[in-house]
Amino acid sequence: MHPNPAFRATPMDQNLAFARARGFGVLSVNGAEGPLAAHVPFLLSADGDFAELHLARSNPVGRAALAGPIAALIAVSGPDAYVSPDWYGADDQVPTWNYIAVHLRGVLQALPEDHLRDHVDALSAEHETRLLPKQPWVSDKMSEGAMPRMMRMILPLRFDVTAVEGTWKLNQNKTPEVRARAADHLAQQTDPGAQAIAALMRRDLA
Repeated sequence: MHPNPAFRATPMDQNLAFARARGFGVLSVNGAEGPLAAHVPFLLSADGDFAELHLARSNPVGRAALAGPIAALIAVSGPDAYVSPDWYGADDQVPTWNYIAVHLRGVLQALPEDHLRDHVDALSAEHETRLLPKQPWVSDKMSEGAMPRMMRMILPLRFDVTAVEGTWKLNQNKTPEVRARAADHLAQQTDPGAQAIAALMRRDLA
């Protein structure tokens, strides 16, 4: 997380809402031989107290969790964009990078096998409803025996959230006029990330 408090003032409920809507992040733990990381979809509870996820049984992060509860972090990234100092219209500026990121800190532990089917169905339902237009996919479409066979290769996990940190770096350390000029230039870029950052900057300035 960025140390400047200007970028750390976003309320917890907004950070949680962002992480919940994104639903994908980098899960990291300390392994015996160094840091371990896995890229995972997750379902964050309505109150933000916990998330459920799964990993391949062969994943080192999953194997570490099988040994007992372990400290972990889920880093959730949003849009990001390079900002040129030429865009500010002010002297003595330097390049920077604007971005959104939320860190969920907590404890990771393996769940009993009987949690897996409900978790997989809930995870797919969450994301299927975001796809338009289509009839949502459901696991009942699978041939008999196919779903249990595939689920034997994955491990259900629970992540209990103990702390939430967010960085919304949108040039809050600049004057409104300077921020507006940078946002105008970002909006003109073809990169979707730059356009998304511009929209967030303009929302803050409204």
